Amino acid sequence: MADRVKGKVALVTGGASGIGRASALLLAKEGAAVVVTDIQDDAGKDVVHAIKNAGGAAMYIHHDVADEQQWESVVAQVKDRFGRLDILVNNAGIAITGSVLTMTLADWRKQQAINLDGVFLGTKHSLPLMRASGGGSIINLSSLAGLKGSPTLAGYCATKGGVRLFTKAVAMECAGARDNVRVNSIHPGIIETPIWNAIIPGMSGGSNAPNLDAISEQGVPTGKKGLPEDIAAGVLFLASDESRYMTGSELVIDGGLSTR
Repeated sequence: MADRVKGKVALVTGGASGIGRASALLLAKEGAAVVVTDIQDDAGKDVVHAIKNAGGAAMYIHHDVADEQQWESVVAQVKDRFGRLDILVNNAGIAITGSVLTMTLADWRKQQAINLDGVFLGTKHSLPLMRASGGGSIINLSSLAGLKGSPTLAGYCATKGGVRLFTKAVAMECAGARDNVRVNSIHPGIIETPIWNAIIPGMSGGSNAPNLDAISEQGVPTGKKGLPEDIAAGVLFLASDESRYMTGSELVIDGGLSTR
């Protein structure tokens, strides 16, 4: 199947690496014009360059998702360039590990600002343009940590659990407005992305880079880690009209880890 999002315009935050990068590339491959935003400018521009080299349409915008004025600017630029917005992928996020006893208030608030405030601001400022475009799909990246607790990840779990319920509340608000905007969350498990380089050493108390293959062999029912492309496939499904009857739902992609 090809051209699953042909003619649509997508905005992907945190699109310079990991799940965001894979999602931007796949959405473009399937026909969407993609706006990539991030604070990693060189990597973000590389994604846009790859999309254009493959014949797609894309643009890059430097973007701190915790800054409301930047959100206003980003959405205005999307409107000026493409005239519409059909897909919003709220992907940008960070993980700061540590015991609840030693976590600083600054670290707690930093995670809240990026992981939760960023999703709120993205939804708030993108929704009017999406409604003016005739509807669309908002896809919020939560986590397995938004479904169950994990030691040394209290702050991260709080943000991702907040994303989960925020998603459901906004889905009901949009459904009540009959605006043709669907809102769903995705819950990845152990995925080979930069964020796991922060999570695993913190959970183990060490500083070495994680061996995700060994961790997955022991902890994931399928015995395998996930790849960014596995999550991007879920993003594409929720972005496409194939998921037109889904809203307020959780798409769990974790190799069965949530069943334990």
